[in-house]
Amino acid sequence: MKKLWFAAIFLPVFLWSFISPKDYFIWFLEVLPVFIALFLMVLTYKKFPLTPLLYALILIHMIILMVGAHYTYAEVPLFEWIKEVFDHSRNNYDKVGHIAQGFIPAILAREILIRKQIVQGSKIWLNGIILSIILAFSALYELIEWWVSLAVGEDAEAFLSMQGYIWDTQSDMAYALFGGVMALLLLSNLHDRQLNLLQQDRPSA
Repeated sequence: MKKLWFAAIFLPVFLWSFISPKDYFIWFLEVLPVFIALFLMVLTYKKFPLTPLLYALILIHMIILMVGAHYTYAEVPLFEWIKEVFDHSRNNYDKVGHIAQGFIPAILAREILIRKQIVQGSKIWLNGIILSIILAFSALYELIEWWVSLAVGEDAEAFLSMQGYIWDTQSDMAYALFGGVMALLLLSNLHDRQLNLLQQDRPSA
């Protein structure tokens, strides 16, 4: 995805998310990973440009984060409707976020491991290491949520989005693992083709 198309989609969503969210403090906490990702993408754009697939996936992940930041994850309207229609006990938009938390980083990890030749030859080892990275990343995020909740107290409830579910942390990690597995199953072949094209365009990458 060319950077102009990325910006043309990202900026309107970002502005919508920023204007009158439910809570600006929660908005900042939820959108902080977006700022970090943008900074790293700009920093590495010339030396380590990513595949179009990965840029598109990162954009999708950013949109998921910005929607959740605007409403808070526990109150996204579409999933409130789904909650009522299917008689769910909670708003499950946060689970979409955790699937994405495994799905998109799986392709990111795959791209780095392959292009930097950290893992060569065995797809079993490659996929095993990617899924281990996904679980480690998910666990780190849960620790960060815990630290934030200790630091800000009751104000972190919307950030945690537990909604009274005692197994929320464990299920978040399970959804991230599921997302990682699905990404590897569905996108590995497409990703390989794009990596080959990128290598042809940039032999030294």
